[in-house]
Amino acid sequence: MDAAEFRKRGKEMVDYVADYLEKIEKRQVFPDVEPGYLRPLIADCAPQDPESFEDVFKDIEKIIMPGVTHWHSPYFFAYFPAASSFPALLADMLCGGIGCVGFSWAASPACTELETVMLDWLGKMVNLPEEFLAGKDGQGGGVIQGSASEATLIALLAARTRTIRQVQSENPELTEAEIMGRLVAYASDQAHSSVERAALIGAVKIKNVPSDDTFSVCGSALKKVLDEDKAAGLIPFFFCATLGTTSCCSFDKLLELGPICNKENIWMHIDAAYAGSAFICPEFRHLLDGVEFADSFNFNPHKWLLVNFDCSAMWVKKRSDLIGAFKLEPLYLQHHHQESGSSLCLQHWQIPLGRRFRSLKLWFVLRMYGVKGLQEHIRKHVRLSHQFEHLVLQDERFEVCAEVVLGLVCFRLKGSNELNEALLKSINDAKKIHLVPCHLREKFVLRFAICSRTVESTHVKFAWQHISQLATDLLKTWERNSHQQ
Repeated sequence: MDAAEFRKRGKEMVDYVADYLEKIEKRQVFPDVEPGYLRPLIADCAPQDPESFEDVFKDIEKIIMPGVTHWHSPYFFAYFPAASSFPALLADMLCGGIGCVGFSWAASPACTELETVMLDWLGKMVNLPEEFLAGKDGQGGGVIQGSASEATLIALLAARTRTIRQVQSENPELTEAEIMGRLVAYASDQAHSSVERAALIGAVKIKNVPSDDTFSVCGSALKKVLDEDKAAGLIPFFFCATLGTTSCCSFDKLLELGPICNKENIWMHIDAAYAGSAFICPEFRHLLDGVEFADSFNFNPHKWLLVNFDCSAMWVKKRSDLIGAFKLEPLYLQHHHQESGSSLCLQHWQIPLGRRFRSLKLWFVLRMYGVKGLQEHIRKHVRLSHQFEHLVLQDERFEVCAEVVLGLVCFRLKGSNELNEALLKSINDAKKIHLVPCHLREKFVLRFAICSRTVESTHVKFAWQHISQLATDLLKTWERNSHQQ
């Protein structure tokens, strides 16, 4: 394919993507395929001779689309949003076209510097304390990670290195292995599984801190666990606070937890993967109060800020904590501006060496939507979640199981877990909308997340009418079966 054909085919692909997104609600939200569906549809091995673009293009609808879950459908209410917008898609196209591998400032100065400035922009939008911003002379700063899971792992590994060095400076006789065996990380019993996975990769113990009746961790619960572990000779070193838990969007109590972590010299990382985007709205910013006590903070613009995956924003108060943990500088990565303040070589802030020009997506979206446009996007989703909550509360057969703060409603039929499992199965088998469940304590709960950029009140009303009718049919069946027994 030469440049002339690329121009032609590129325009065709833009039209295809635009049509796909414009007409997405006409597609069934969840596919009708079984595992292994794709292999019989394609050849056993790559073709020896080139195939035409037309041949590849026609196979998109034939082979790919039948197996796609349409995350951007207004009938997709599962997981959390996967952000997308036309400006972000165009920026990703430019990112692919430039094709730099921006591991260091010299590898592509614009890639490094734009990312540093965009994370400052974003940090100011959520009113982060000045210490987290790079600015011209700051000691903190932000970086784009691939996911919140990566950010948590990076924070944990940096905390581990910092603690080992501190303990060894006070107890030179202790080996690194002896210290590692005593290190303990902590997170809420509602925290995402990626926190436990980070501890697994980091080869340290992790303990769950019990959450309260609102599914939040409070200071007294953390202090109790810390006191027990210190008495047993363990070394608490890392706590992951969650703002907007995956199950029910609950918020750990930062103002209680932060001072404890600071007093105990424990690295506090804040995972706000979904909820963090809402902090650009002044009415939700109080949920981030206490961030001033944290060592690192992360949220995902690729969830709720119209920046398509992957774009996970992470800030640290002291970037030297990250660089000190991960910095290796072979000769082939060195350059003439090593010590320059503009040369924030971001390979020291992450697990991979290479990185894409992801800040272009932020730059395009922040400029073309503006803060006000993004605030309205967040507020619309929150309004729709409260609309759904109101519909649920009007039906005495159902209950809402957690406070609705942002764009997630946790609800269920009053009754057994088996009944609710059957309801979810009937919803997802019908494939008109898509939901996923969670467990809150011992209850099986349905999650209804406002996800799509294009979702409107009519889609929420349709979803509730559909759920309500399926519940009516299910309850009749269960009542009939109980009489027969």
